Amino acid sequence: MNLMSKTALIKQQLIQMISEGTYRVGERLPSEPEMSKTLGVSRETFRDAVKQMELEGRLLVKHGVGTFVIQPLPGIPSSLDRLSSTGEMIRSAGLEEGESRISLQKLESSREVAQKLGIKTGDPVMMLERIRTADGEPVAVTINYFHPQRVGDLFERFDFSGSLLEFLELHLSIRIVKSDTEITVPLHVDRNCQKLLIHPATTVLLFKQLHYDEEHQAIFYSTDYMRNDVFTFQIRRTRN
Repeated sequence: MNLMSKTALIKQQLIQMISEGTYRVGERLPSEPEMSKTLGVSRETFRDAVKQMELEGRLLVKHGVGTFVIQPLPGIPSSLDRLSSTGEMIRSAGLEEGESRISLQKLESSREVAQKLGIKTGDPVMMLERIRTADGEPVAVTINYFHPQRVGDLFERFDFSGSLLEFLELHLSIRIVKSDTEITVPLHVDRNCQKLLIHPATTVLLFKQLHYDEEHQAIFYSTDYMRNDVFTFQIRRTRN
């Protein structure tokens, strides 16, 4: 059973009240004590829900004035501040996800991989390489290197298919929640880049990503080549 926290429940109630017109865009909410009493929760719980909705751009808190309902900004497709799997991005574009090749092997870690994972150069790592397709065309090459102690013999015990993030969560209870990402433009002579250059207008971006679990432990490092004529990435910048 998926039990929601009190804060999440109050946030959900507030969103529903706004969508039903109880509180309209531009309107100020009643005071914190009044709202806490109306919703039957502590002021701290109500305050936490308001903070979350403020971060999401649903409420505007003007200190000394009040809390106002505002119109949320439209969502950004493939936003760079959201961690999404390649499969999710393919499906969100309305395309049919597939794989044309998969390679799984144990090898000695390079200096770059070892440095990212916090192990010694030459330590064995499991490498998973896939060519991802959309409507039958190759659109991404994803190469993942796994921390030997944190993933262990996972790929020897279970057959892998589908979503890597779901696979780790299902079999190891490892939930990937964030990544550090460097975006570069690979040279056209890069062998992985060449696997995606199937049209004259094709361009490729390279994402070097270190993925962390909820305890901020590095679980795997990936080099993901993405066709930029298929995927577009955006970020919303804010001014303090």
